[in-house]
Amino acid sequence: MTTTISRDEVMHLATLSNLQLSDDEIASLQNDLGGILNYINQLSELDTSGVEPTYQVTDLENVGREDIVMQPKADRDALLSLAPKQKDEQIEVPKVL
Repeated sequence: MTTTISRDEVMHLATLSNLQLSDDEIASLQNDLGGILNYINQLSELDTSGVEPTYQVTDLENVGREDIVMQPKADRDALLSLAPKQKDEQIEVPKVL
């Protein structure tokens, strides 16, 4: 089955891609895109009934852990006492613009 792509379809894709194409470029893209679609059609005709899907090839897995609420090792007052400047129980820093 040969797939053809129309000039209007190429123009629509160009508009979506914000491309301005010349007439030669449109004709070239019609051929190229038609070839790509024909290749995809060939791939869809292959018998893959005995092939397992490959979702991931590295066998890596997400490693998770339980969220456990822990008591902080330092309290607020101890941390604030380490700051060079404090104001209203907050660390005071110079303005950065």
